Amino acid sequence: MGSLVSSLLGGGEIAEAAPSSSDPSRIMPFHSSARWQLHFNNSKDSSQLMVIDFAASWCGPCKFIEPAVHAMASKFTDVDFAKIDVDELPDVAQEFRVQAMPTFVLVKKGKEVDRVVGVKKDELEKKIEKHRALQPSS
Repeated sequence: MGSLVSSLLGGGEIAEAAPSSSDPSRIMPFHSSARWQLHFNNSKDSSQLMVIDFAASWCGPCKFIEPAVHAMASKFTDVDFAKIDVDELPDVAQEFRVQAMPTFVLVKKGKEVDRVVGVKKDELEKKIEKHRALQPSS
């Protein structure tokens, strides 16, 4: 089905940002709520920025921005990227009040610091730049 959506979208204009097949993805997908909760709880002790990509396999705009998100994950190696399929983990999507896709939630020390809803590559990149640079002075 994903290839059908991709073919309908014509591959997208941002496909050139896709990592090569030799690049391992730096985006960690979560398929169980328990595993996600463990990862999220562990991140609360860190001042590292986490970008949570809420998407769905059937979501055309999610597929369209995916290559750009992979490129950002490769560029910002000091940022933790996670992916949540809202159909697989609806409880997690509900916890973060996700109402549209794609939604990107930026989290630091377990608290939401920013959010981008929709295919807004430049806005997402600017917010990642802003929040990854803000290190607490403690």
